[in-house]
Amino acid sequence: MGVALSPEAVAFLHEKVYAHVATLNKDGSPQVTPVWVDTDGEHILINSSLGRQKVVNMQRDARVALSIAPPEDPHRGIVVRGVVKDITPDTDQKLINSFSLKYRGNPVYTVREGETRMVIRIEPTRVIERLKTG
Repeated sequence: MGVALSPEAVAFLHEKVYAHVATLNKDGSPQVTPVWVDTDGEHILINSSLGRQKVVNMQRDARVALSIAPPEDPHRGIVVRGVVKDITPDTDQKLINSFSLKYRGNPVYTVREGETRMVIRIEPTRVIERLKTG
């Protein structure tokens, strides 16, 4: 069962913050990847390419953990444990383009030839916040 994101966590996720997402390899060892991140207010949203190891891992085992922080203040942030609710094609490139604008200032992300971008929607099951500074 999921837990709600606080209004402060939602606002934080809309900032230009970076996540490290941990998934489980087939042998149970962790696999960690830096990713762009946002929220729809209820779920954590990330984007990846079909066939990447993190996607393969999430398709097999939906449990994930994310450590999310701004690069200029890595001790401010949130840690999320959750489950992947769905992995769907980003057919209109809406999410990856919004990430490109947020992180690069460019409203269009150039998808590589043969690449299928995927929207990964994560339901938080535990959220630990450290959003105060100073």
